[in-house]
Amino acid sequence: MEEVLYISVPVSVAATWIATWKWIRKAPEVGLLGWDMHKPGRPKVPEMGGVPLVFGFVLGVLVYIGIETFYLNSYRYTPILAALCTVLMACIIGIMDDILGWKAGLRQWQKPMFMLFAAMPMMVINAGHTTMSLPLIGRVDWGILYPLVIIPIGVVGASNAFNMVAGYNGLEAGMGVIIFAALGYAGLVMGKTSAAALSIIMLGSLLAFLYFNRYPARVFPGDTMTYSVGALAACVAILGDIEKIAVTLFIPYAIDFFMQARGRFGKEAFANLGDDGSLSQSGIYHLTHLAIALLRRLKGRVYERDVVLFMWGVEAVVAMLSIYAYL
Repeated sequence: MEEVLYISVPVSVAATWIATWKWIRKAPEVGLLGWDMHKPGRPKVPEMGGVPLVFGFVLGVLVYIGIETFYLNSYRYTPILAALCTVLMACIIGIMDDILGWKAGLRQWQKPMFMLFAAMPMMVINAGHTTMSLPLIGRVDWGILYPLVIIPIGVVGASNAFNMVAGYNGLEAGMGVIIFAALGYAGLVMGKTSAAALSIIMLGSLLAFLYFNRYPARVFPGDTMTYSVGALAACVAILGDIEKIAVTLFIPYAIDFFMQARGRFGKEAFANLGDDGSLSQSGIYHLTHLAIALLRRLKGRVYERDVVLFMWGVEAVVAMLSIYAYL
């Protein structure tokens, strides 16, 4: 597998880089622009960058499957194709939400409902293992409930959760890099070929996209990326039998969910912007708000880049702890 990744990963990196570079130049021509809320003057930036990212990822995976098929005579790629279908369906749902527009897109209850359809490819192939080891309970065999209940909960939960911690330059892509680096490492150590391959190829695409999305962002990911990347994280956890690691990696997102619940999910993650570009918060309804409050106590003025680096650091610590605890 490692030899095949030496080809497929560079393909995903190059394809994502070139497609994103082209997207940045073409998106303004058709009005695919969004406001950068944490910059003075709120400049407009090309959005829906998840489209070129998913394109690069899918191309890398297809190259991987092609080499496995024609040169290694391996035909064990049904789970990978199912995961691709889930990612593509999630991307389509993200496109619907992005095109309809911020605040006018899909309603909160519609997003998980549509994502149930994205979970179907993994459900119909009965992906993963029905037996799970739960804290304080031990091993539980879910039987038919695993494909009918656990898989859709995982895909819907991960895709919507990954969409919550967002709104800052490079935040979503950087968090995705850390998550898939951890999942890819876990897949390699445990010998879960499909999970490791999907994770490492997506890691390459995310790194290429982050080049353009990092501060100051030249492109925004949009829901096209967040839904797709979150759905893939669930697919990798299912295929690799590494649900415990994946759940641990999403602890910051779970915390953000409960913080949003305090504001009845009506508070935006954006901060208040000062004349000098510094950030402040009126309340603490998101994990990014908490990061701003903590950083202001530590260093006084806080800027967008500080918040993103802090969030990356939190996720990196969670990733290292999850690897240490379960591997």
